[in-house]
Amino acid sequence: MNGKDKIDNDRSGALVTEDSSLPRCPIKGCTETSWYADAQDIEYHTSDRTYSFYKCQRCDVLFIVPMLWDRLGEIYPKTYYSYAPKKGDVVPRQRSAHRRLVKLLASIPGDRLSVLDIGGGSGWMLDQVKCCSARVSFTQCIDLDESAQAQAAAHGHAYHLGRIEEFEADRRFDLVLGLGLIEHVRDPALVLRRIEGLLADHGRALIMTPNFDALDARLFRHYSWVGYHTPRHFVLFNRQSFTELAEQSGLSVVSFSYIRAPSYWSGSVLGVMRRLGLIEISAQRPMWYHPLHPILRASFAAFEFARTPFARLSHMVFTLGRR
Repeated sequence: MNGKDKIDNDRSGALVTEDSSLPRCPIKGCTETSWYADAQDIEYHTSDRTYSFYKCQRCDVLFIVPMLWDRLGEIYPKTYYSYAPKKGDVVPRQRSAHRRLVKLLASIPGDRLSVLDIGGGSGWMLDQVKCCSARVSFTQCIDLDESAQAQAAAHGHAYHLGRIEEFEADRRFDLVLGLGLIEHVRDPALVLRRIEGLLADHGRALIMTPNFDALDARLFRHYSWVGYHTPRHFVLFNRQSFTELAEQSGLSVVSFSYIRAPSYWSGSVLGVMRRLGLIEISAQRPMWYHPLHPILRASFAAFEFARTPFARLSHMVFTLGRR
C-alpha cells in the first residue's frame, strides 16, 4: 500500500490496522477484513476512480474504501434520482409503499401519531403516510438537501436540515422511516441507536436496505453491481448481519421480507453493456435516463416476481421495535 492509499483509507472512516495492511470494519473496528471487489461509479460517473469493497468476516458486512462521508456534494450530483425522479420509477414505489404503510400504521396504537422520515428529501413519503391514516398528526423530515426544505414545509412537514446524528426532538415518534438510509451512513450502529432513542415504546421503525447476499449481487460482484451504488453506499448488509446489529442497538425485528429491486438488474446489465462498448453512458446522461433502462427494468421485474416466493432478493425490509 502506497502513501496515497493509506491517506485515502484514513479519510474513509474505516480505520486502518496497525500494520496498514487492511482497513478495519466500520461496525466494530474488527481487523478480520478481506478484499471483496473493486467497483466504479457506473451510474452517475462522478469520478473515474476505482473504489474497493471489503468484507468483515466477523460482522458479515461489506464496506467501501475510501468512504467519502465528508465529500457528499461530489458524490451526489444534481441528476441524482431522488433529486430528479422519473415518473415511471416513482409511481410503482408509491403504490407498494402505500400498501405497506397502511398495514403498518394500523398495527400502531394511539389516536394521534407522530412520524419521522430520515433522509426524506421533500417529504414525498410523508405525504403518502398522511394519506394512509387520518391519525397521523405530526410529520418530521430530516435531510441534507437544502433545496427540499421549502417544499417539505409547504406540505406541512417539520424539517431538520442536517444529519440524524445531530437531531434533537422533544417527542418520541410512533413511526420512524429509514428507507434507503442505513447503507449511506458512516456509522450504521450509531444511527440505529439514535432511532431507538427516538422511538416510542409501542412505536415501529421501517428500514429498507440492499442485500449483498442476492443472486444479482453475486453475478455482478466484479462488474460494479448497481447495489454497491458506488461510492454512495458505505456499508452493506445481509439479513443476518443487519438483524444482529439492530439487536445490539436495542431494537428487535418485528417482521422481515425481501422485496424486488429490478433496477439493480437493469443497471448492472447496462453497466456491462457500456463496458463492452455497446452503449454510451456518461455524467451528462446517467444510465437511469437511457432508453433501454425501462425495457430492461420491466423484464427483470417479471423475473423477480417469479422468484419472490423462494429467493433472497436484492432489497430487504425490516420492521423494528424497541426491545
